[in-house]
Amino acid sequence: MQALRREAGFSLTELLIVVLLLGIAAGIAVPMADTTARGFRIKGDAQAIANMVALAKMRAASRYSRTRIHADLDTNTFQLEVWVPTALANKTVGSWVVDGGTVRLQNGVTFGFAARPAPPTNTQTVIGQSPECTAMDSLDDDPQADTACIVFNSRGIPIDTDGEPTGGNALYITNGSAVYATTVTATPLVRQWWSGSQAGGWIQQ
Repeated sequence: MQALRREAGFSLTELLIVVLLLGIAAGIAVPMADTTARGFRIKGDAQAIANMVALAKMRAASRYSRTRIHADLDTNTFQLEVWVPTALANKTVGSWVVDGGTVRLQNGVTFGFAARPAPPTNTQTVIGQSPECTAMDSLDDDPQADTACIVFNSRGIPIDTDGEPTGGNALYITNGSAVYATTVTATPLVRQWWSGSQAGGWIQQ
């Protein structure tokens, strides 16, 4: 009679070693995956802002009307707005109308520049968000707290609240470890930048 073969299995010690190794691998992989995801989120938001700024510049010239990027620093949202006059005879009377809806920054991303001490080269004298937006029914007064606006005139040139061409516009976003900036010069040149949250120089994207 043929002897029955004994099927060998894994011992408890071997199973514990495998579980331990899997735990170590997961402990390394999860933080790396989270860091990568956070990097993709802020990069996507930065690109969305840069694209909307470029769109506002083109739309101002095509519609022969003022446009602006309106950032709400408190709710971490931004939107493209077009100035619609009440009467063509008086273009200073009217209201800002949202064009295309409101975009919210992704989870973990906020408007700000963390601990960055200085702006990108040849963009601003002192680092900071663009000037406050005026009210939705105001063209050049009634600044609104916790907002930042980049305004273009009907030729696609960035202007201040007096309607004068200006440079030094910027919108900064951060996730705590990186900072992205979208800047607009008086020429107007729209550029995107990246830097660490505290040290190192700005790198144009």
